[in-house]
Amino acid sequence: MTHTILITGASSGLGAEMARQFADLGHDLALCARRTDRLEELRAEILGAHPDRIVAVKALDVTDDDAVFTVFEEFAAELGRIDRIVVNAGIGKGAPLGTGRFDANRETAITNFVGALAQTEAAMQVLRAQGGGHLVMVSSMSALRGLPRSMATYAATKAGAAHLVEGLRTEFYGQDSYDFTVLYPGWIESEMNEGAGAAQRKVMVSTEKGVAAMVAAIEKRRASACVPPLPWAPLSVLMKHAPLPVFRRMV
Repeated sequence: MTHTILITGASSGLGAEMARQFADLGHDLALCARRTDRLEELRAEILGAHPDRIVAVKALDVTDDDAVFTVFEEFAAELGRIDRIVVNAGIGKGAPLGTGRFDANRETAITNFVGALAQTEAAMQVLRAQGGGHLVMVSSMSALRGLPRSMATYAATKAGAAHLVEGLRTEFYGQDSYDFTVLYPGWIESEMNEGAGAAQRKVMVSTEKGVAAMVAAIEKRRASACVPPLPWAPLSVLMKHAPLPVFRRMV
């Protein structure tokens, strides 16, 4: 069955690869991001491979609250129905707390949490109006436990974003027309992870492999998924429950 899927942050990295893989599966797309030149290139690439697909694109900065609501509503009006909305846009900035870089941590908090809140609000307005649909939040393995140093704020924002969708799942429990998925990606190659260290690169997978695991979990409408499952599903248990001295050595 063909679905229409809205993806934010679709101009590069995980968002762009999700668009490619969803198109390969026969789905239509509504893509938005700040860099419209990249969106147009992606649109041309997808239509070159799949001329029968619908690929709509719009500029969107998710820190512009009004624009988030406008773009989501415009997509819904133009395409008739949005079956699935993937809240993916985010940044990876951050600094150790109390070291004079509140600006970097604030930017991360505004983009990754307040921006995610705006997208979730706008998404739910669309889904409530049409009586159902599938909301997907791209969180992070870092959301599973508070992290130190430059990851502290990032981890907190990803935990908060995940809880928005977890709360909705509880609210809509028993209503079969709604589905809610939270993805917890591990180390996947992307622009955001270009500065990853040697230890991270040992467990990093290609964009294509990592996104394939994400798309598979979304297509199955999983409630939550650590992706790729190996090694991240077993590691999630260790991250949540390891004694602090052990966890400190891990991170």
